[in-house]
Amino acid sequence: MSLEENVGKLLLEKNLTISTAESCTGGLLSSKLTDVSGSSAYIKLNLVTYAIEAKRKLLNVTVKDKDVVSEDCAFQMAKGLYELTNSDICISTTGNAGPTGEPVGLMYSTIYSKAKSQTYKILLDSSTPRIQMKELFVKEVLKNLLEFLQK
Repeated sequence: MSLEENVGKLLLEKNLTISTAESCTGGLLSSKLTDVSGSSAYIKLNLVTYAIEAKRKLLNVTVKDKDVVSEDCAFQMAKGLYELTNSDICISTTGNAGPTGEPVGLMYSTIYSKAKSQTYKILLDSSTPRIQMKELFVKEVLKNLLEFLQK
């Protein structure tokens, strides 16, 4: 069973809803989650807030442009998504998949719920190709989500 299938199974078993706010992963996390048959039972809303203006307008993010790849931004994105959707679980991703900018290969992801939140820092080799980097970011997010749901 894939990571996304295991996540979906747990969300169904626990009767939880989920929403995503993605930046550097560009909708790939949403795509993986919706690849699972029956995912409409637990997915509420998936957003790709690639531009800082979208993060500000839709998710009430207040960080400066230079701080968009940060723990604070990831937390604000997930919290803003929770306030927008009232989903049981909200996940955000923000980072730099390269090949330009600094620091390439760094991503932050927050999993936010009413009871708790956890922010993760994921650092990959900066020479990893962009598409592969996005896939690796999503794989790590799904692993973290699975662990979060199992607690």
